[in-house]
Amino acid sequence: MALGTLLLRLTVGGLFVGHGLQKLTGAFDGPGLGGVEGMMQSLDIHPPRQNAVAVAATETFGGAALALGAATPVAAAGLIATMVTAVRKVHLQNGLWNSKGGWEFNAVLAAAAVAVASDGPGVVSLDALFGKARWGIGAGIFALAGGIAGSFAVTEYAKRAKPDAEDASAS
Repeated sequence: MALGTLLLRLTVGGLFVGHGLQKLTGAFDGPGLGGVEGMMQSLDIHPPRQNAVAVAATETFGGAALALGAATPVAAAGLIATMVTAVRKVHLQNGLWNSKGGWEFNAVLAAAAVAVASDGPGVVSLDALFGKARWGIGAGIFALAGGIAGSFAVTEYAKRAKPDAEDASAS
C-alpha cells in the first residue's frame, strides 16, 4: 500500500500545486492573483485580495505538503476547505458532472485528501520521519471537519467584511 499512497499523494498534491500556481503566479495559463481577486469579488468573498492570496497559497503550499507527506492532516484540511468553498460558491449550481462545470472533480480531490489524512502519508514521507506514517481515522475526521468549518468561516467572514454600498458611495 505504500506505493499506492505515495502515488495518490504525489498526484493529488501535485495537481493542487499546479492549481495554486495558476492562481498565485499565472503559471499554466492561470489567471494570476488579479484574476482570482476578480473572481473573489464576483463571488462576494471579501476582502477579495486577501482571499485570493489565501486560496492561492493554500493550494500551492498545502498541495506541496500533501505531496511530501508533511503535516498531512493540516495540509488536507486546508485543501478540503478550498474544495468545499469551490463547490459551494461555484460548482454546486452546475450539478455533479465536471463536463457541465459540476463538482465531481472537487469531491474526488477532497475525498483523496481525507483518505490520505486518515490512512497517513505512508513510510516514504516527511511525517514518517517523525513517527507518523499513519495518522488514523481521527486525522481524517479532523481534516474533513476542519475543511468544512474553514470554508464556512471564510464565507461567513466575507459577509461581514463586505463593504457597504452606502459607505462606498459616501467616500
